[in-house]
Amino acid sequence: MALSIREQSEQLQAVSAAQLPADVVEVFSRSSQRLHAGGVPAGVVKPGDTLESFTLRNAAGKPVGLKDLVATGPAVVVFYRGGWCPYCNLALRTYQRELLPQLAAWHATLIAISPQTPDQSLSTAEKAALDFEVLSDPGSRLARRIGIAFEQGEEVLAAQHKLGLDLAEVNEEGSTQLPMPTVLIVDSDHTVRFVDVHPDYTTRTEVADIVAALADVHTETD
Repeated sequence: MALSIREQSEQLQAVSAAQLPADVVEVFSRSSQRLHAGGVPAGVVKPGDTLESFTLRNAAGKPVGLKDLVATGPAVVVFYRGGWCPYCNLALRTYQRELLPQLAAWHATLIAISPQTPDQSLSTAEKAALDFEVLSDPGSRLARRIGIAFEQGEEVLAAQHKLGLDLAEVNEEGSTQLPMPTVLIVDSDHTVRFVDVHPDYTTRTEVADIVAALADVHTETD
């Protein structure tokens, strides 16, 4: 039986705690705890809200608009931090393996959005062998619009630098803002039907929860 994302993440946390420098682990742990304690930010988009149209570039640099994504059915929109984040890669691979094959039943489209440059998005898609669109959100502007963007603390940026990661280099426009991991389901009218925000970046929306939400959307629109 396949492991849930939560179970995979717990295994990853244990491996990271054993392999990363102790001071880096401590910084990341404090950051995760603070984000979790802060909860879902006020003003986050809610079910029933209308998502304004947007156009973002895909990994090939071509524009992709919301109207295109919902042309045949609902869109499952996954916000992730970046291809450098092991928890993001774990979730994206799970969605590729377990969620994507089920979407045809609802004529649904899966996309993933991060503040990375298109080149970085292409690298993410290739490394994870993703068969769905990976889009770039410059400066996390779309993430800010729906209320899930945040700025990391200086100690976290310093710890990432210690591991060889410079967010200002991998993100478009030199931004160090990130989105909280989030899944939206948006219908053909651009109405948000499902929202799941994870302030703790080590957790993600489970495939079963997305499938159940899609089934609800289908039932309500029949």
